[in-house]
Amino acid sequence: MSLSEPQVQELITRSHETGNYSALVELIPYARMIGMQVTRLGSEAFFTLPRQELNIGNPVLPALHGGVIAGFMEQSAMLHLMMFMNSEVFPKIIDFSVDYLRAGLYRDTYATCQVWRQGRRVGNVAITAWQTHSSEPIATARAHFKLD
Repeated sequence: MSLSEPQVQELITRSHETGNYSALVELIPYARMIGMQVTRLGSEAFFTLPRQELNIGNPVLPALHGGVIAGFMEQSAMLHLMMFMNSEVFPKIIDFSVDYLRAGLYRDTYATCQVWRQGRRVGNVAITAWQTHSSEPIATARAHFKLD
């Protein structure tokens, strides 16, 4: 699906108004491919990576591919920034650093984000991903985005 810039901005605006970001996720090929989902609950956002065989990196355990976990976390941070700053453009990644803490087993994975700093041109986001309980993260990450 190829949309013009005004159509994308209209879709983003409508997502902000309704709180439903599924159409926005559908615009991002990688997020769509890994099956990413977004749930907004008031001023909180939860991101879900449902278990699917396509995302397995180690079939012996089985465990999710580390790149899928990192990509899920990066997309979560970008969408989080868009959602809470009511941006009409996709933030551009500047830097991303991930720490893997334990194996991401073949099960649903969740992420939450916290904006550490948001200026006029740059936003810094911390991301935590977990599977069974948020107090036992499988990975943490930091991302910096260009906002304009």
